[in-house]
Amino acid sequence: MERKHFLRNGAGLIGLVGLAPLLQDCKKQHEATSTSSDCTVTPQETAGPYPYDLSADSAIYRTDITEGKTGVPLSLTLTVVNTNNDCAAIKDARVDIWHCDKDGYYSEYSVSGYLGTEDNTGKTFLRGIQSTDASGQVKFTTIYPGWYTGRVTHIHVEVYVNSVLKSTTQLAFPESITTAVYNSTLYAAHGQNTITNSTDQVFSDSYTSELLTITGDTTNGYTATFQLGVAL
Repeated sequence: MERKHFLRNGAGLIGLVGLAPLLQDCKKQHEATSTSSDCTVTPQETAGPYPYDLSADSAIYRTDITEGKTGVPLSLTLTVVNTNNDCAAIKDARVDIWHCDKDGYYSEYSVSGYLGTEDNTGKTFLRGIQSTDASGQVKFTTIYPGWYTGRVTHIHVEVYVNSVLKSTTQLAFPESITTAVYNSTLYAAHGQNTITNSTDQVFSDSYTSELLTITGDTTNGYTATFQLGVAL
């Protein structure tokens, strides 16, 4: 009864009216916090063991990086944003990517793998560079990477702004999708990798913040996206 009398009381109504703007402000602040919590710097990782600077080669500035390598098609879109400016898109950032082929071999190196040693020095497959557009995006046409001893499936990425290296990271893949890919015809001979994202030497600390968002299937290929947060 006392509560009902209070609500009927003019002073009580004034108090509630006065409280409404404060509640609305709190709501807005919470929403802003929720939004900004997604605007984080992408974790930094090692560039090794197979980086190679091809920025002086104009042929490497390309969308399609397959160079005839077979595998399940992968369309990769990366968006580079400035975490110090509410994740505004960064235009004209240089994005370098590289990864191994379906059998676990890298271009530009002589590498030992399950098929023996392959000397791929002088080759540039599955490496590419692009500059971000007005939306902060670059797109690459590639294949789903294979795996090699000691590492889980991944893609290497470097981001340069005004010719200065701002981010070196690696991107992880959802394990259920990787399992399906490695069961498919082109990958089955190599088999499944025993290393997972959580046991990988690079991703074991926080792979969820480096995980690609992927849709598609092994028949039609996959589409992958990721937002690269850079602090400028």
